[in-house]
Amino acid sequence: MGIFDFIRNEFINVIEWVDDTQDTIIWKFPDKGNDIKYGAQLTVRESQVAIFMNEGQIADVFLPGRHELTTANMPILTTLRSWKYGFESPFKVDVYYVNTKQFTNMKWGTANPIIVRDPEFKQVRIRAFGTYTFRVKEPKKFLKEFSGTNPQVRVRDLEEQLRSAIFSKFSDAIAEANVSVLDLARNYTELGGKLLPILTEDFDQYGLEIVKFYIENTSLPPEVEAFLDKTTQMNMVGDMARFQQFQAGVSIEKAAENSGAAASIVGMNLGGMMSGAAATAPASSGAAQSKEDIMGLLKQLGELKTAGILTEEEFSAKKAELLAKL
Repeated sequence: MGIFDFIRNEFINVIEWVDDTQDTIIWKFPDKGNDIKYGAQLTVRESQVAIFMNEGQIADVFLPGRHELTTANMPILTTLRSWKYGFESPFKVDVYYVNTKQFTNMKWGTANPIIVRDPEFKQVRIRAFGTYTFRVKEPKKFLKEFSGTNPQVRVRDLEEQLRSAIFSKFSDAIAEANVSVLDLARNYTELGGKLLPILTEDFDQYGLEIVKFYIENTSLPPEVEAFLDKTTQMNMVGDMARFQQFQAGVSIEKAAENSGAAASIVGMNLGGMMSGAAATAPASSGAAQSKEDIMGLLKQLGELKTAGILTEEEFSAKKAELLAKL
């Protein structure tokens, strides 16, 4: 290699970035201490912006396309370098590429349960999880906030900060929505829409834009879920008498899976069902209520006989007992 070849290799002729990482947001062109040749070719691909920085100060910004680096298309750098009469010698600047594509399927979640006011439960602790999409909206502002002396910034470098911003705003949005935790699941889309403009303010300060925001799941403390399950069962059976019958029926169904214990458990449950119905029947309804309960028990007896849990003799005996009460 001749001396002129060595000198020629010291100057940078082509500047470009082919991103093969899928998660890099800022990438500094590795000049290795070499100067950029006047007239060098700069390639900026779609979803990229190239920013020239001169001694820590942002100079020219190049949008997608192929650019020839001359004083004509570097007006700010030309001014900063005081190239009043043109300049055709190699020069040195830091070149940063900023990725402006959308970064999708970003995860967010509440690290700890948050206490929210609820119109029905007064206050309750909930957890929430979901996804969001963001992109760089203002490359210059983003570069100032996150680059510093780092030659590369990746999504993972921002995740914790962005999740914190979402966490701090989520409880506010839930409170403003005034939706009961019982109705959260059917209001995910509405709540996501309410959160989007609120989060936009936080993302703006970094030069970012939150494009989409989704709530995928919310969960309650185990004790609250257990209470809701019990309430649901109560609503299904209507009153305490029917609730006792419901529980007895569940026990009988489970007993049917164990044929050896079926007969004894059936007898116990039938006795409890009949005594429970008699004990809880309101005085005002009198015989009408008792008749209704007895007819219900007769129907259940028939189903147990059909299922083979009761023998014909057992069914006849219980049936006679119940009919005698009418």
